[in-house]
Amino acid sequence: MGEVAEFPVEGGSQDPVGPSRQERLEALRRQIAAIPARGESARPRPAEPTASPVPADRLLPVPEPLARLLPDGGLARGSVVSFSGATSLLLGVLASATAAGGHAAVVGHRRLGLLAAAEMGAELSRIALIPDPGPDPVEVAAVLLDGMDLVVLGLGGTVVPPSRTRAVVARARSKGAALVVTDGRWDGAHVRLEAAVHGYRGLSAPARGRLCGTRFSVRAQGRSFQPRSARMDLCAGRAGVEWRPGGPAQVGSPRPAEVAL
Repeated sequence: MGEVAEFPVEGGSQDPVGPSRQERLEALRRQIAAIPARGESARPRPAEPTASPVPADRLLPVPEPLARLLPDGGLARGSVVSFSGATSLLLGVLASATAAGGHAAVVGHRRLGLLAAAEMGAELSRIALIPDPGPDPVEVAAVLLDGMDLVVLGLGGTVVPPSRTRAVVARARSKGAALVVTDGRWDGAHVRLEAAVHGYRGLSAPARGRLCGTRFSVRAQGRSFQPRSARMDLCAGRAGVEWRPGGPAQVGSPRPAEVAL
């Protein structure tokens, strides 16, 4: 060690100018703490590594404007997303995931605009619909996590207790699937998304013209990032319905067309 610790003696005489008994004990504790454990190097431990970005193969694609809003650029497999508001953005997430080859299931949504999803590029043959899952939709969704890349679960206004959410999150993580919950309360979600219609494009006062786009305001917040907001447009393009970053209409944009929302 190279140093000798001096123990204080009870009742013995002390140098009036020397360290007190408490100071000696503190010094001794510091010396003991500095002694490396058996088999441990005396070199200082390296700092804890910083969190690395999620690998691309662990992400599900989302519409490009939403990807810019999320810190990882997509939905991480094994995560839970709480969604509320306009369902057009939810359909966009389904479209992006299935167009990229993923398989999705929608549980507890009796009315879903599949036409709008198809116009956004969704592959309908890769979407399983369970509109009436029975008295326990959470259990149905948990089973579907085994074979799906994305599961959208409508809670029907119910509150899922934390003990149940933890079990489902652990299952999603082990199976590598993303879960999106809507229409209810799910505490502990990794990401929360709120989408609202902000306006329309193509309509002139007094509400005349042809609808060629809808503008949304989207707010995202999560465990690992501060709340952030953005506007994005759902526009009619030549190849179908497209998601674009919100902003003024550009010269040379595709001709107006009706959009199914």
